[in-house]
Amino acid sequence: MPVLRRTVLRTDGLLLADVSCGRPPRGWTETRPATVFGFVLVRRGMVRGRVDGREQLLDPASVYVERPGGEQQFSHPRGGDVYTEIVLAEPVLAGLLGGDPSVPQGLVFTTPDVALAHRVLLDRDRAGGDDFELAERVTALAALLLGRLAPDRVEAGRPRSAAARRRAVDEARAVLNDDPLRGLEEVSRLVGCSPHHLSRVFATATGMSLTRYRNGLRVNRALERLAEGERDLARLAHELGFTDQAHMTHVVRDLAGLPPGRLRALLSSLPPAEERAVPPAEE
Repeated sequence: MPVLRRTVLRTDGLLLADVSCGRPPRGWTETRPATVFGFVLVRRGMVRGRVDGREQLLDPASVYVERPGGEQQFSHPRGGDVYTEIVLAEPVLAGLLGGDPSVPQGLVFTTPDVALAHRVLLDRDRAGGDDFELAERVTALAALLLGRLAPDRVEAGRPRSAAARRRAVDEARAVLNDDPLRGLEEVSRLVGCSPHHLSRVFATATGMSLTRYRNGLRVNRALERLAEGERDLARLAHELGFTDQAHMTHVVRDLAGLPPGRLRALLSSLPPAEERAVPPAEE
């Protein structure tokens, strides 16, 4: 079966892929055990699945939950299909389910917010989104889907008190200020909070996502370097962890209002700091 799989994101704990199956064979595939936990979100087409002998329909209105150990096989009665695949490593899964990686049984259906969210993930990748942003969005979508199966367990890992939430936000800010190139999983591990709950409490406390806060730190560093006369924008983009120069230009323009080249010209036209100091008032 011609399968085109494009890996959009791969970290220690997350995998996001854009998959297209063209000209599938007739009949059922061989029975094979599932080796990972994940979600399959069909964007186009229809698939029939058998899991431990029980049939289910996979279409754009449903989410297929792949559970490790399940004996599964598939057929493609309407031809090819296109889908988004999300795979979670056990530690990430446990962090989303209150410390226990076992997933309860049940069906998950695709609501409009879910249908939009997994398409936005692919769109953000095409638009130059980096791994931190994609990881934050994938984690939020996975938590949303797991919340349909076990809402109490997904909520269980949230910092309970206001003081604990403030502490988590302050620690996340400190970790990112120390090194804004750290990934989401590393930041959450250093803070001691799951990526999902850290993202939620951070947005509630600051009014912005972790991604936007991190981008603000990187843009501030870019402005400092431009003010110092940095000429090599490609090198600057690489050192600040942007996907490429175009990605840095997009983020800088979004947050600072002008592209890096214009900002460099503006900043280089300013007099030295000591000349810009306000003179003391006359007595």
